[in-house]
Amino acid sequence: MDYRQEIREFIGNNLTMDHEDTQINDNDNYFEQRFVNSLFAMRLVDFVERRFQIEIANEDLDLANFCTINRLHDLIERKLTEKEVAL
Repeated sequence: MDYRQEIREFIGNNLTMDHEDTQINDNDNYFEQRFVNSLFAMRLVDFVERRFQIEIANEDLDLANFCTINRLHDLIERKLTEKEVAL
């Protein structure tokens, strides 16, 4: 399933005030471009865990997994697949 729109909406709702009207491409690194602040990273992990009912393990807490919409989507897909296999 494609969760990119939900991720876009979450990110859009959490942009820093200076970037509220910014359009983010699915491959844009919103951390490098400073569209979000440091508190956003914790909110993003919480959002992913709650919305998709998955656990983000310590080894998954790599900025590379969270820095773009596409990479985050891939992480979610991988974790959901792992969860399915475990059931």
